[in-house]
Amino acid sequence: MMMLTSILKTRSKRFAAAACAGAIAFALPVFAPFTAVPAAQAQSNEAKLDRAVNALRAISTMRADFSQTDRAGNVARGTMTLKRPGKIRFDYGKDADLLVISNGKSLYMVDYEVNQVERWPIKNSPLGALLDPNRDVKKYGKLMPTSSSDVLSIEVRDPKRPEFGVMNLIFVSNPGAPGGMQLTHWVALDAQNHRTTVRLSNHRYGVSVAESTFQFKDPRQSSRRPR
Repeated sequence: MMMLTSILKTRSKRFAAAACAGAIAFALPVFAPFTAVPAAQAQSNEAKLDRAVNALRAISTMRADFSQTDRAGNVARGTMTLKRPGKIRFDYGKDADLLVISNGKSLYMVDYEVNQVERWPIKNSPLGALLDPNRDVKKYGKLMPTSSSDVLSIEVRDPKRPEFGVMNLIFVSNPGAPGGMQLTHWVALDAQNHRTTVRLSNHRYGVSVAESTFQFKDPRQSSRRPR
């Protein structure tokens, strides 16, 4: 997350980068050790994790509005579009200088203000577990206690790479959502204890999504943002 922030100069761009970091840190390939628990509880936890995993795998396409809030209360809003396999777009609006997008092979952060593009292969990117339904999210996180049986909280972290921070993914029971569970928000806490919260609303599943949604004009070739 700090890698993204460091390339940006202004306060507004630093916030946007932190927000994007919270978004693209959504599914880091983490390997958090599980604390030993009684067999019955372990079985129950595994069943709950299965619910969250099945909910993610059941999504073919989705659009949702998102809002991202940093620790100072600054808010950025936009639309998230997801299409399996491997495609996602965080769009901050036609007048925004920033775009986070995956075409199924690579993940990009596109900065139109300074004509810069950052790229990561999907298999090594933070979005890997979200975008690839063949990867088992249960291997990358652990179930956290909540006050309601209708709410699941999954914590993901990599103790070997603390610079990635910690993520908590929150699912809520919803019969109308694929797999019966709806991802409502996630909270990213980086190594410097900077918190970014990303909340989803107005979920639309099974929508028609054109392949062009996951294409962008390289700003290094032109200073004009595509519409």
